[in-house]
Amino acid sequence: MKLILRLLLTALAVVILAYILPGVSVDGYVSAIIVAIVLALLRLIVKPILVILTLPVTIITLGLFLLIINAVIILMADYFIDGFAVSNIWWALLFSLLLSFLQSILYSMLKEK
Repeated sequence: MKLILRLLLTALAVVILAYILPGVSVDGYVSAIIVAIVLALLRLIVKPILVILTLPVTIITLGLFLLIINAVIILMADYFIDGFAVSNIWWALLFSLLLSFLQSILYSMLKEK
């Protein structure tokens, strides 16, 4: 139940950010839920592989390269989902940062109740 609630909160965050950011668009709520599911799967499967492969660069940049990995994950979700579009890597980077921030706010509100 908690997983479903987190996916729905992520979908809500995707809709809010698509409304705010001009370089990001989502067709509707169903597409936002699909984006949340695909992002969760990509973060679970692909992100650890990318982190291991780029470990030297991540160490040299003191972890800042992880932001680029998150943007690449967003662009991969854009590639797989027809109803979700991100203009370029800069919008993906901003979307990733704001999505993480918004998720932390929404998840903290979930824990309080």
